[in-house]
Amino acid sequence: MRTLLAGRTARIAGAAAGALLTLTAVAAAPAQAAGYRYWSFWESDGGTSWTYATQGPATARPADGDAIGFRFALSQGTSDTSKPTAAPDFTAICAGVEKKDGSKRIAVVVDFGGPKDTPPGEKPPAKPVETGCAQVREDATGAEALAEVAKPLRYDGAAMLCGIAGYPARGCGDPVAEGEGQSASAAPATSDSASASDGEGGGPSFGVLAGGAAVLALGGAAIWKARRRG
Repeated sequence: MRTLLAGRTARIAGAAAGALLTLTAVAAAPAQAAGYRYWSFWESDGGTSWTYATQGPATARPADGDAIGFRFALSQGTSDTSKPTAAPDFTAICAGVEKKDGSKRIAVVVDFGGPKDTPPGEKPPAKPVETGCAQVREDATGAEALAEVAKPLRYDGAAMLCGIAGYPARGCGDPVAEGEGQSASAAPATSDSASASDGEGGGPSFGVLAGGAAVLALGGAAIWKARRRG
């Protein structure tokens, strides 16, 4: 009996030690990616502020008088996705464009981002922000409105929007290594970007640490019970 208990205790101790080594490795491992570069999609009723879209441009169907925006940026999470820097001003963007029967007018804003957002080897358009008024049929999607003012568009095999007006020429939602696109001279975040999520810094999240601690605690309790039975 004691031999069986000793064997069980050794196995539990080995599992606990393994969990400890795994936890230590996770804590010491560097972050694999600081974020991603991609085109984010924004919506507005043509007023003064942008709202992050809850669906993609291929399914969104803005109404006459609405504005849609696209921003290419290096984002470190949904909480710090940069908004288009130009206002969704339908009146100004679509000034002089009269509504025709069977059609609608959509203000389109395309923001190509700043220097830190530019992928290596790419050159953004000379004009950082483009605007246009798309006049499309009444049931047209946001993607169709975008195509009216900013061709060529590039999509991947999963229909993800990868390039607008030919930018960027390669890649699609690519991960960005830690430190890439950042420099001492980089401008600080503005009000158009929310702060980065808590816990950023390359270490494991609280959830990972708590989970590992729970595994170790359970292993220790099992060892104590086995010894009591012996």
